[in-house]
Amino acid sequence: MSNSAVGSEPHLGRKVRNLLFILLGVALLPLKRRYTGPWDTVVHSYLGNLSVSFAVYFLFANLDFPPRIRRLVPAAAALVVVELFEALDGFGIMSNTHDPVDFVVNAAGIALALWLDAL
Repeated sequence: MSNSAVGSEPHLGRKVRNLLFILLGVALLPLKRRYTGPWDTVVHSYLGNLSVSFAVYFLFANLDFPPRIRRLVPAAAALVVVELFEALDGFGIMSNTHDPVDFVVNAAGIALALWLDAL
């Protein structure tokens, strides 16, 4: 696919940037356990949701979509996946502690990713 088909940003540069954001989101998972600063309960409870939702958005954003929907489809797909993960107790793959706030934090992670993607 040509660069003009995916927007003004160079295709490879966008893919590399998205990969770096995916790695950032994943890297925060083990680091949250080491956090001991203010609001440590909030960080331990919700940073994982925020960072995974963030990473899942950029995972979907690495797929090729027409420029008009380049952010909408990845955001919607990421939201469906992370919210279903919460609702279906980790898809039976991981144990998941249900907390209704997780649904909001998942959406916030995707909103953060969308904001960064739009910059």
